[in-house]
Amino acid sequence: MDLIPSFSVDHTLIIPGIFESRVDVIDGNKITTYDIRVTKPNVEPAIDVAAMHSLEHLIATFLRNDPDWKDEVIYWGPMGCLTGFYLILKGNRAPKEIHDLLFRAFDSVKDATDVPGASAENCGNYLMHNLDMAKWHAAKFAAYLSDNADNDNIYVYPRTERLVTEGGQQFYDS
Repeated sequence: MDLIPSFSVDHTLIIPGIFESRVDVIDGNKITTYDIRVTKPNVEPAIDVAAMHSLEHLIATFLRNDPDWKDEVIYWGPMGCLTGFYLILKGNRAPKEIHDLLFRAFDSVKDATDVPGASAENCGNYLMHNLDMAKWHAAKFAAYLSDNADNDNIYVYPRTERLVTEGGQQFYDS
């Protein structure tokens, strides 16, 4: 069975950043999935579930209300490994082109006084939120984006190929 694209990336080399995960063409229109990596996988602790849930609500609300981007946003949601998010946008922009949008989104969390949609009527697990930890993670990532805006490494996905021997052993070639 073929690995999906996000599993073909060497997670020992990923650093926080904005990466193009895949580009699909649907009805002649390009749709791009971005890997928004907030923590270094398998090195830094994953974001706790309640903070991740709050960040999902806060950032999704920001993105879907940004006047210049709201019509481009298809999806914003957490990765199962809790080290980042997937952002799906119409079109195909280089990761560096969405840096400012993501910086503003994460930076905006500092001003939040509540989590949008955190009620029983609007959320399937409305009690599982942690605004304070969401603010901490967002501030850390916003500062990282600000400090590394010109660092090309935060925009280049480290990909690997798995070499498989006749005996079935797998080796990575970065």
